[in-house]
Amino acid sequence: MVEPMTEPPGLRWGDPAKAMTLSPAMRELVSQALGVTPDKVRPPVAPEAIELPEPALDAAAREALTAIVGAEHVRGDREARLAHTRGMSTPDLLRLRAGEAADAPDLVVAPASHDEVVALLRECAARRIAVVPHGGRTSVVGGLQPAREGFNGVVALDLRRFDRVLQIDQVSRTATLEPGLSGPEAEAVLVEHGLTLGHFPQSFEQATIGGFAAARSSGQASAGYGRFDELVVGVRLATPRGAVELGRAPRSAAGPDLRQLVLGSEGAFGVITAVTVAVRAAPEVRRYEGWRLPSFTEGAAVLRRLAQDGPLPTVLRLSDEAETALNLARPDEIGAGEGAGGCLAIVGYEGAADEVEQRRDSVTAILRDAGATFEEGAGEAWAEGRFRAPYLRDALLDAGVLVETLETATFWSNLADLYDSVGAALRDSLTGQGTPPVVLCHISHLYPSGASLYFTVAAAQADDPVAQWREAKAAASDAIEAAGGTITHHHGVGVDHKPWYAREIGPLGVEVLRAVKATLDPDGILNPGVLVP
Repeated sequence: MVEPMTEPPGLRWGDPAKAMTLSPAMRELVSQALGVTPDKVRPPVAPEAIELPEPALDAAAREALTAIVGAEHVRGDREARLAHTRGMSTPDLLRLRAGEAADAPDLVVAPASHDEVVALLRECAARRIAVVPHGGRTSVVGGLQPAREGFNGVVALDLRRFDRVLQIDQVSRTATLEPGLSGPEAEAVLVEHGLTLGHFPQSFEQATIGGFAAARSSGQASAGYGRFDELVVGVRLATPRGAVELGRAPRSAAGPDLRQLVLGSEGAFGVITAVTVAVRAAPEVRRYEGWRLPSFTEGAAVLRRLAQDGPLPTVLRLSDEAETALNLARPDEIGAGEGAGGCLAIVGYEGAADEVEQRRDSVTAILRDAGATFEEGAGEAWAEGRFRAPYLRDALLDAGVLVETLETATFWSNLADLYDSVGAALRDSLTGQGTPPVVLCHISHLYPSGASLYFTVAAAQADDPVAQWREAKAAASDAIEAAGGTITHHHGVGVDHKPWYAREIGPLGVEVLRAVKATLDPDGILNPGVLVP
């Protein structure tokens, strides 16, 4: 079996060698601010104690799928099934840590070509077997949690044998990538050709190219490089009915852009087997700085000015007062802040040396004019630790803390109201459950017309932390809807956001989605229950 199918069960994030432990300051914060007591700490069960259901697929079905990809690329053992159970949301992890894996797939199959994927989908459609595409398994919205009812089994389609760069077009500056490439793998190949994708979400080290496209991912440098869906110029989709190939030119007036139906489709319309993306020259210089602004309101005004009138840094984000005080921009130093007040902005520049210096000089003048002060070392610390937050979450879960994130976006004129409404909903819900939280937020992913708000929430775990978070998340989602925000900016819909997504697009919009699903996947086998209300 190929190496990607031998990883241990996903009770924790990423590389075990990078696991974090809580600092003394953070342990004190957990105890004093959240009221976490030793009796609330529940160690995760051992992987071998996790209960798996008996596989539902019969021998004939397994033989048919094996005939398509070969016996060495089909597994039904305990390790492989656990390693493909659900995603990486806090509820996903809490359920596994409690020993519950009732929705583990029956079989893991790893195709290596577009034709093999089409053949697998057709075979599964004929046998009423649900198919869930798997890449880096980083979904945080229940995107790998299929509905089993009405199906004869569930197959996890492991795509990480799709690990090639198919073409690099230096003239057009595009690259055609297979979906199983991880972020670091794709970037490493592009750098060898003097290029970069510039896409660095917090999940970068684990997530894959196919996942970036399927979930409309947005990276930390989106101000300079754009969202992933803005980078995609071509895509190939495998469905039970055959292939859909889209993208003959960067832009077209030949009807609605069907690429947009594939981007964000979360495996519900088909399996992405190739993505062509616009790439850029690898930057000569990367420089990240920290600036402290007097308040979140004043800082937001400066970000809006830069987003609308320029010059726009490559990275631009602003922590609110609570997130700044906690020092969340420096994951290895959480709880060790100096209490200087104000709000920390991270400002990053990437590109040619001369261009970076010109842009930095202009942005610095605007920041200083707004009363910002330079924060020595903050930018470098953020850059060094920007992929560490998921490891910190594991350490906090170990310590009895419920910690999770959610995000939304809106127009600048509505940003303050949305910020207040969501924060209040989270505090009211969790306080009402007897677990007063710490709620943090930052602005990121800026546009001339608006921006994203990204919330981090921490509270003592209740007796049922999954139910605890679901109640709080529902309250926050209701607040997002009422305040006019979108239910998700870059995490996707999955299962968790479906009710609010349905209300956001309206009944007729839901009918359109169902019609697309019925056309491409008439038997409904593709990631059933996900995305489509």
